[in-house]
Amino acid sequence: MYIYDKYDQTIARERVTEFTQQVKRRLAGELSEDQFRPLRLMNGLYLQLHAYMLRVAIPYGTLSAKQLRKLADIAEKYDRGYGHFTTRQNIQYNWIKLDQVPELLAELATVEMHANQTSGNCIRNVTADQFAGVAGDEVEDPRIVSEIIRQWSTFHPEFSFLPRKFKFAVTGAPKDRAAIQYHDIGIHIVKNEAGEIGYAVYVGGGMGRTPVVAPLINAFVPKAELLSYLEACLRVYNRYGRRDNIFKARIKILVRDLGPGEYKRQVEEEWQRIRGTGIDIPPEEEARIRSFFKPPQYETIAEPVHSFVEAQAKNRSFARWVETNVHPHKVPGYGAVTISLKPIGGIPGDASTDQMRAIADLAEKYSLSELRVTHVQNLVLPNVRQADLHAVWQRLREIGFAEANIGLVTDIIACPGLDYCSLANARSIPVSQRISERFADLDKQHHIGPLQIKISGCINACGHHHAGHIGILGVDKAGQEFYQLTLGGAGDETASIGQLLGPGFSSDDVVGAIEKVIDTYLGLREKPSETFIEAYRRVGPVPFKESLYGGH
Repeated sequence: MYIYDKYDQTIARERVTEFTQQVKRRLAGELSEDQFRPLRLMNGLYLQLHAYMLRVAIPYGTLSAKQLRKLADIAEKYDRGYGHFTTRQNIQYNWIKLDQVPELLAELATVEMHANQTSGNCIRNVTADQFAGVAGDEVEDPRIVSEIIRQWSTFHPEFSFLPRKFKFAVTGAPKDRAAIQYHDIGIHIVKNEAGEIGYAVYVGGGMGRTPVVAPLINAFVPKAELLSYLEACLRVYNRYGRRDNIFKARIKILVRDLGPGEYKRQVEEEWQRIRGTGIDIPPEEEARIRSFFKPPQYETIAEPVHSFVEAQAKNRSFARWVETNVHPHKVPGYGAVTISLKPIGGIPGDASTDQMRAIADLAEKYSLSELRVTHVQNLVLPNVRQADLHAVWQRLREIGFAEANIGLVTDIIACPGLDYCSLANARSIPVSQRISERFADLDKQHHIGPLQIKISGCINACGHHHAGHIGILGVDKAGQEFYQLTLGGAGDETASIGQLLGPGFSSDDVVGAIEKVIDTYLGLREKPSETFIEAYRRVGPVPFKESLYGGH
């Protein structure tokens, strides 16, 4: 994984010093909240319903065991003993005291971490496939270009105050595990007919009140010229993006209003003007960054691994966990373990100090000291020997994170909602807990099969409900919380926006409505292997509307 150089270290140290002075001025009353707000946001600090919330960057979701231990320490020292992993592969702390933030940031800097640009109208944390570097289907490790983008975009003088926030996502495999088409810019690493590696660039995706699946703007940008192309994309946005209306400020609105063809024309025109002017990364620097992502020294392991096979044969619970939570590894004899942060009745994405420390221990002992954060609020141990999987599973059972539910109905994404967020209209967490309790039976979960439920407490869609096979949006109706259902969304390479079914359901009725939708699916699927999204795309919304609303 990437190691800070002297520039990274200087940036982190100087930013902490700078923000320390800004916090002192705010506490002394020398800065008003309006004056302080843009300063704190550029350092990842929000003011929520009950307290300050700090969002810590985890670039492209990659963590070391040492870093996770530090995050656990921070949860214990500065929060209430837990952290919340988010859909941007970040971690949030919800109970932060302003006077302690500089000290907290200084501690983060000791393990090469920060909160820079996790908020504000700038380029946010770059996200990537959680199986980067270990997936057998990838063209190239997406962490390399993600790190290049991180360095290029950090404190970029032209893009520090964009019309609105800006998000990148990168995938290196045909299977999109990073939801790139729902981002301002999504990058897909591809090969052309000559076998050369380049980048397909999607621009103008997003969720919120105007959900958009990004159009493909350039099918192949040569590898050596990516940064100048991205610079051109952002220059056009920075020049023409709406600053007069926050609801029309995202790049998705500009691309929609201009039309993808005209936006592409303007980008190409700008690109031709700036190509060759020194924006693109020098080959020697690309090679230096690439060197940090060389594969580790794996053991040579012959398959099948008999102890692994026998453990599955002896223990059905372990075998089920392997089926859902262990992803194939590119190296024989290894697996990538997804740790479900979705225990039945738990809060999606939350991990306590003790749980984080236990997982850090597992990473150090069994996964070459490396972890990943997924954009669906889980964690990954990317390099576990098959012979060690049973021991890992046993330890996860002890800390409450061995739920065999990855990709199933209880693997729910949920934003913090009205329990924490000052923007929310409704609670997300209690609804997610009740759904997971309703479908707690693992036999039932496996009978239902792959199904993604995603919940947002407001139209800002931090819970990605637009991309849920079943999406749930909390709304306020005359002071009461109601929940609208959308069906048919997807965030993978077949990206689609969920369709609104009809009137919302009360907090008391929404879980029953979800169960009715799932029962309808089970009654109409043509065979057990037909997934929910496949069945929905075959039959459309009508059968589900009829089951929920009686055809009205």
